[in-house]
Amino acid sequence: MIILGIETSCDETAISILDASGKVESLKFNILSNLILSQVKIHEKYGGVFPNLAKREHVKNIVPLLEQSLKEAGFFKEVSASTNFAPETLEKVQKILERETGLYENLIELVSKIEKPAIDRIAVTYGPGLEPALWVGINCAEALGLLWDIPVIPTNHMEGHICSVILGLKTAIKFPAIALLVSGGHTELVYIEDWMKYKIIGETRDDAVGEAFDKVARMLGLPYPGGPEISRLAEEERLASQTSEDESRAGEQFHFPRPMLRSGDLDFSFAGLKTSVLYTIKKLPTLTKGIKSKIARAFEDAVIEVLTKKTEVALESHPAKSLIVAGGVIANKKLRESFEELVSRYENMPLYIPAQGLTGDNAVMIALCGYIHTIKNTEHKVAKIEDMRALGNLRLS
Repeated sequence: MIILGIETSCDETAISILDASGKVESLKFNILSNLILSQVKIHEKYGGVFPNLAKREHVKNIVPLLEQSLKEAGFFKEVSASTNFAPETLEKVQKILERETGLYENLIELVSKIEKPAIDRIAVTYGPGLEPALWVGINCAEALGLLWDIPVIPTNHMEGHICSVILGLKTAIKFPAIALLVSGGHTELVYIEDWMKYKIIGETRDDAVGEAFDKVARMLGLPYPGGPEISRLAEEERLASQTSEDESRAGEQFHFPRPMLRSGDLDFSFAGLKTSVLYTIKKLPTLTKGIKSKIARAFEDAVIEVLTKKTEVALESHPAKSLIVAGGVIANKKLRESFEELVSRYENMPLYIPAQGLTGDNAVMIALCGYIHTIKNTEHKVAKIEDMRALGNLRLS
């Protein structure tokens, strides 16, 4: 089955085409195309993502990216004469895309010059995320579904992150499982009984962990996105402390709280940790590169301890056979190492982490999720694509 994946939940326009086969116990995948166009350079001067600016860029980029993806996958076959669509179909498509300036014209120009591709399903993110950005992907998917007469599968972005760990596995994921989802907008622990059977057992009460990284990076005068910069400085500090004559004192200068570490539940809070960093910085006479590195390490150590300890409690309190850690923050090297050490303390406890190229937002995970929904033949909460809405606060359930 050929799945076209579309992801526009935040500031990456992503298109993928996936060749998938097999049952859930023996899934096989071949990525025919995987394209991601980031808007980081556009948003970095603001220190965060502006939703309407993100929407504008998605509208501009989605059709060229779709064309490139079709070419890479071998589905771009030009016709000698323009394809003519029924007037009522064009009218419906124009209505769908009326708020996305220029998208109707660009999309019709593309689909009119090529044969209908051998795509069986279109999977698109409908939440959670920035609603103006989500609408671009949703409307484009709905329009393509009408023009090509292809079913469209509304897909939960967070479920996509769970699915992202599948690629490269030689055996099926062991269920039930605990999943820790860590990204710019989310921090949550999920108990997974089986595919599409989810229960959120813990979540952040304020800032998401990725958001906390970005805000602390801004306090330190580091470029956006801040997570990679914090991790880079923290790693430099660890390497420097290994060669220090008094390594035991290398991390003592700064120590930040571990919020809710012993709260008796599985929830998180990073606002207080962020505030503690802010107050520490304000008390400093100067903020040298060396001081920044020490603060970055102390902050990262605090975050990692909270994430691993809470996940350990989840593993102890639920009958889990495996651990999934997914989302953009798991690209962090030290965090990966911490979870590898955690599962090593359990007998036969596999750790599933996405490949580095699939940790952030991407359309491969959306296509994967769409395929699982197709073969499981489970009713979607949104049965008809024309009834689908962008849900910025969509939850796993």
